[in-house]
Amino acid sequence: MNSDTQQTVREPVLSIRDLSVTFTTSRGEVEAVKHVSLDVAAGETVAIVGESGSGKSTLAACVNRLLAENGRISSGTILLKELDITAAPEKAMTSIRGNRIGLVPQDPMTNLNPVMKIGAQIVEALQVHGRATGQAAKQEAIRLLERAGIGDAPARFNQYPHEFSGGMRQRVLIAMALACRPEVLLADEPTSALDVTVQRLVLDQMGQLASELGAAVLLITHDLALAAERADRVAVMFRGEIVETGPAAELVAHPRHEYTRRLLAAAPGMASAKVAPVVEAAADGAEPEILLDIAGAVKKYRIRGRSEPFLAIDGVSLQVPRGQTVAIVGESGSGKSTTARLALKLEDPDGGTVSFRGVDVSTLSGRRLLEFRRSVQPVFQNPYASLDPRYTIEQVVAEPLRVHRIGDAAGRRKAVADLLDKVALPASFADRYPHELSGGQRQRVAIARALALNPELVVMDEAVSALDVLVQEQILDLMVSLQRELGLSYLFISHDLAVVRLVAHQVYVMRAGTVVESGEPDAIFEAPQQEYTRQLIAAIPGTSLAVA
Repeated sequence: MNSDTQQTVREPVLSIRDLSVTFTTSRGEVEAVKHVSLDVAAGETVAIVGESGSGKSTLAACVNRLLAENGRISSGTILLKELDITAAPEKAMTSIRGNRIGLVPQDPMTNLNPVMKIGAQIVEALQVHGRATGQAAKQEAIRLLERAGIGDAPARFNQYPHEFSGGMRQRVLIAMALACRPEVLLADEPTSALDVTVQRLVLDQMGQLASELGAAVLLITHDLALAAERADRVAVMFRGEIVETGPAAELVAHPRHEYTRRLLAAAPGMASAKVAPVVEAAADGAEPEILLDIAGAVKKYRIRGRSEPFLAIDGVSLQVPRGQTVAIVGESGSGKSTTARLALKLEDPDGGTVSFRGVDVSTLSGRRLLEFRRSVQPVFQNPYASLDPRYTIEQVVAEPLRVHRIGDAAGRRKAVADLLDKVALPASFADRYPHELSGGQRQRVAIARALALNPELVVMDEAVSALDVLVQEQILDLMVSLQRELGLSYLFISHDLAVVRLVAHQVYVMRAGTVVESGEPDAIFEAPQQEYTRQLIAAIPGTSLAVA
């Protein structure tokens, strides 16, 4: 408690007082942020935690005065030292953004200009705010890339964003955010799209650079364990209000508000109770049927400008027994999504075999291929991108039935109603469009669509990684209940070992295109044989925190 007292008496760089934000919608006025007060001092990291819709990103948008057109600050003030941001003219804000307030946005894939070289984008940030020009700007940009942890920075300076991994792109965004030595760094879900190992490296780098500059850091995240590990203080937001705030370790060890306790309980960790259904042994002692069998699979890709093909996976073997969940874990580039594409026959292997119910899928064509497509269905990572925005939910879910010419219009309508009920969505959602649903609701729709053809195997490629912990918990529970009810088998692709431990019966750990370790989850996590697996486990946020 003493350390928190010392932090709060320091003069704040950013001071938010009694802030309320209102949006004008077709359904009337909606108050998204309600009377929020918060201080952040120089050199301090304060995290705002909450699920989607809690108001945390709206609060961050207010600090930069970048609210959507239908939003307005209806009360309160935001002070950047002596300046009242809420009253500052737009011309003043233009010079403040990127200069006094740096922003590390959420998605490194969409926040860099794809047709502009990396170095030029950092140089532009320096020039716009009068920090450096010409050769001096180039040298400063290279220095920033080096400090952000990017090796061979002079060569990387001349590359395009598509030539960088997700983690490297996020480091570039950190370099750009800190280029003008800002007083406040806004980090809005800066690592939610990254693997846990890359996430740790990026956050380490961001924290080190912000500390060197003495910047006040406002970290926005839905991950309470990550916030508690990285922040000095944590503020928990729920329905537009801050319901609890305090020193990070104390808040995790002794949460006072029921919502904070729910966030902690929902966050998957090494101590979380498993939810995977128990596999019943056959009465005659027979081994379960192997539904999917990948044996020695090899996949190569031709890359422009390289004479040698890129070896994405090299000799991968795994099996999915009927009625079980088999997980593949690994960081980006490990080959896990390539393996998923082979399992779905979206691509064919260059070596080895992929068999479904004992039949090599590369031999399938015509009616037999159509039957395979009905038996194996995907659920993809992004519930915002995997649903056609022009279709109603009924049209989205019924699409597989139309494609496979199953039933008439009335029969398909009834099937959609039954499927929505299966995934715990009301029948009234059938007439809505995807943009009217939350991320978790959209992912339920994606699961309903996958179930429309009564598949035997569902391939879930990072299907919960874009979701908040509370919504993620609901989707995992839904997966397990459907597995019990329908006897489904899952190939579950994830970079999150804590999630995998909850739902999987068997785990394959992949690195650089090969399987480096496999076994039952408890054996893998309690006694990992490979250093890489130990690194993945150690990178799970909050593993060292004491939770009440």
